[in-house]
Amino acid sequence: MKFLKTAKYLTGTVLFSFLLTACDSSQILSSNEPFDPALASQLQPEDAHLSAIYNRSCKACHTIANTGAPLTGDSYSWDSRMDKGMDELLDNVINGFGGMPPFGMCMDCDPEQFEALITFMAAPAE
Repeated sequence: MKFLKTAKYLTGTVLFSFLLTACDSSQILSSNEPFDPALASQLQPEDAHLSAIYNRSCKACHTIANTGAPLTGDSYSWDSRMDKGMDELLDNVINGFGGMPPFGMCMDCDPEQFEALITFMAAPAE
């Protein structure tokens, strides 16, 4: 009797595992289209001064997927960060966070410039 109960349990577990492997997890986790990392390197702020800051301080990390930084234009990756609020994001930039150095490599930037850069990078690529 105990053998039959164990066999039913194992059969159910194997069947459930098989059904899970047939699922496409990308469809479950997100309905968004995958972001093309090559697009990140093509985006530039419209403001020339902001663009110069972005090119020297942000672009090196926010256009390369392997850095772990959220890519410019990948709004899906930025959503959870933006949900924290701009004050916390500014604190992360100014004090450094994870792999990002303090001031994001822009020692002469002010909080308004950081906010404009964050807003630019978090906006969906068009």
